[in-house]
Amino acid sequence: MSSTSTSVASTPARSERLRITEIFHSIQGEADAIGWRTVFVRLTGCPLRCVWCDTEYSFYGGNWRSIDDIVAEVASHGAKHVCVTGGEPLAQKRCLILLTRLCDAGHDVSLETSGALDVSLVDPRVRKVMDLKAPDSGEAKRNLWSNIDHLLPHDQVKIVIASRADYEWARETVAEHRLAERCMVLFSPVHGAIQPRQLAEWIIDDKLDVRFQLQLHKLLWNDEPGH
Repeated sequence: MSSTSTSVASTPARSERLRITEIFHSIQGEADAIGWRTVFVRLTGCPLRCVWCDTEYSFYGGNWRSIDDIVAEVASHGAKHVCVTGGEPLAQKRCLILLTRLCDAGHDVSLETSGALDVSLVDPRVRKVMDLKAPDSGEAKRNLWSNIDHLLPHDQVKIVIASRADYEWARETVAEHRLAERCMVLFSPVHGAIQPRQLAEWIIDDKLDVRFQLQLHKLLWNDEPGH
């Protein structure tokens, strides 16, 4: 009786599926794992429409893949680091299952999320790289501020900055919510909208405890899909 119950209970887990835009093996271009060989799992779909988005091709389409197949393909690349991204991966609720499965398989897992969806149920072993949307993104109203309470010391908050006004908003937000005391804070310039040197000098002038970052993958592959 018990063996039958176990078999029935395990069947739904094996058949859980996600809509996937792409899975690829590359170099992590940002956050604290920058430079590491990484497998990227890009989920399809996003409820946001940020002005500067560079992955609009992930909004639609994709292919349904079982979580078992996804985990197996990730393993085939032999990389410790895995990044689950989008789109907005948390828009698919079964993403939470995938994150746990990847952690259970021994991977160092990061999640790139917009900050607009609840992160409270994300496996605590996962490093959340959570955006806060500045005004020039066009989606600042979507920031779910309660997410800040669920940040762990190994997580990161990323603010993408397109203008001086964005920078001032980011500076005030970091201070108001004492973000640098919770986790690493990343400031990143919008490619083509603001000079990286300018943002770096603002950070230095204001003596901010934040980490300046450029997106390494843009320098290497110029937004080519699959990299």
